[in-house]
This record gives sequence, structure tokens and C-alpha cells, in this order.
Amino acid sequence: MSPEPKRRVLIVDDSALVRQVLTNILSRHPMLEVVGTAKDPYDARERIKELNPDVLTLDVEMPRMDGLTFLGKLMKAHPMPAVMLSSLTAKGTDTALDALDLGAVDVIGKPVADQAAGLEAMGLEIAQTVYAASLARVGGHRPPVPAAPVTLASLAVRAKAGRALIAVGSSTGGTEALRQIFDAIPENLPPIAVVQHMLPGFTAAFAERLNRSCRARVKVAEDGESLKAGTVYLAPNEAHLTIGRHSVGLVALLQAGDRVSHHLPSADVLFDSTADACGAHAMGVILTGMGDDGARGLLKMRQKGARTLGQDEASCVVYGMPRAAWMRGGVEEQAPLGAIAGHLVAWCERDT
Repeated sequence: MSPEPKRRVLIVDDSALVRQVLTNILSRHPMLEVVGTAKDPYDARERIKELNPDVLTLDVEMPRMDGLTFLGKLMKAHPMPAVMLSSLTAKGTDTALDALDLGAVDVIGKPVADQAAGLEAMGLEIAQTVYAASLARVGGHRPPVPAAPVTLASLAVRAKAGRALIAVGSSTGGTEALRQIFDAIPENLPPIAVVQHMLPGFTAAFAERLNRSCRARVKVAEDGESLKAGTVYLAPNEAHLTIGRHSVGLVALLQAGDRVSHHLPSADVLFDSTADACGAHAMGVILTGMGDDGARGLLKMRQKGARTLGQDEASCVVYGMPRAAWMRGGVEEQAPLGAIAGHLVAWCERDT
């Protein structure tokens, strides 16, 4: 069997220093090969034709044409995996989320000061992000997720019971998957706890954007807060989100610590604590993403009587996490992205 070929990367950035630092970082990854660089989108257009890369990194702020404009044109004319570099500022994070809406696979937060040292410090995460993106499926028409059917009375009873929880884990491609699911669900489901792998600096802005478009409330989880129906809780950066049970019902508990399954926060940690706190009164969902985070914890949820659901391969940007969970036995059923909201409502309508 021949070895897997390295994934070919094109770096697009107007800063020669950043191009050099990213070249050094990505070249250290055993499965990445930097085949070229470009100083602006016009240069990048020619280099893409010449080099046929598997993935490109794309800066937001560049002369002659900004990165967002180029990304929009690229996704229409020649869809390919792209990772956006955006400054870690309020404006920068919002712009990065715009890039995800346009079709970027992921975003990297570029430090404002001392960029070379800051990027080097994030080197491993950057390389892993670019490699995961290189495996993504992009392009093609994705039909919108239909609104889930709602039986308000039964949902309200379940939501007020204070015992049910939906736990979700996702990574590469997950921001768009979560947006589509949450846009489709009603506002009175039981609480939903989410681990979405994101580089530091973007979770709060992502939560705010979801909150503006969804019927449910979306926020970043806070330590010790009671989990309420009709609310989606995103795990913050650099802390594990766990679920506890107090006299008042379910609560969010944040834990500092080491990475689990290579991630902080980790879907395995969320699923594991949900299994202990909720048992059969929970549903676990694992969405698109690279790696195997969540596979072990989802199996524990299923063993404790929870229903479990995995996004199917055809609708995943990267069929890594759902595949690992399926192969391990943690996934009871697989479903396309467009059907997941309906599955959540159907589960909430059942007696447990």
C-alpha cells in the first residue's frame, strides 16, 4: 500500500513575515507540504491554477482585494478548502464568522502584536486546523435544513421537567452545521450543551451570531449556572463543559485542566458527564469534525440508556468524529444534517 500523499498548501498573505512563519509551521506537519505562497488574491488566482493546492490559508486584510471578497469569488468559481486568518479583535472575529458563512472551513486568530511569536505559539493548532481543512468536502449546493415539526404542548412538558438534556459535539465544519440545526429547532426544547472546537477568541462572537438568528437563546456557558429550557450553552475556550445535577436541576460546571482527546474543551468530557448526570434522559449528537473526540463519551451515554445520533458521511464536511463514534458503537443512528433538527424534536416528544 502506497503512503498517503501530503496535502498541498498555498499560503496567501500580504506580509512576507507571516508567509515565512506559516511556511515554517506548516512544513513541520508530517502530512502537509507548502507548495507556494501568494502576496494578494490576484497572485493567488494564478498560483491556484499553476499549483492545484488541496487547501489554502487566506488573510482577511490584503491590498487590491480583501480576503472576504476573494473567498466569495473563489467559492463560486473554484470551490476549495480555505482557512481564514483574521485578527483577534472584535471586528476581526466578526469578519472571520463572515468568512465561515461564505464557505471557509475554519478560522485562525492572528495575533495583533508580535505576530511571528504569536503564530509560532499557536503552531501545532494551526497545522492541525489546516490539515483537517485539507480533507474537507466543500462546494456544491447544500439544501437548507427545514424547520422541525413542533408539538408545543409535549415539548413544553419535557422542557420544564428539569431532567432532560441534549449534548452536542462538533469540530471542523461544525459552525455551519450548528447554525443550520439551531435555525430549525423551536424555542422550547430542553437545554442543549455544545462543545464546538474553535481556536481561542471566536466562541463568544459565534454565540452572539447564533443568538441573533435562532429562536432559542444561545450563550456561552458560565460556571454554576442552572440549565434552562430553550437555551443553547456553548463551551467556552480553554475550559471543559460538564453537566452536574443539583437540587435545582441540571447545572453547567466549567473545569480547567488538560486536554482530553486532544481538545480543551472536549466533547468526550461533556458526553461523559451527561451520561452520569442524565442517564436515559439525554440525547447525544456528534457532528462533522476531524479526529475521534466524543467517541468514547458518546458510547458511555448510549450504555447509560441515552439516545445517540451521528451526522452521516454524505453531509459532513469531515467525516472523522462521527465515523469514530459509529465504529466504536456509540452512535445508535446516523442521519443527514437536514434531518437532525427533526430527530431532536421527535426525541423530546417521547416519554422517557
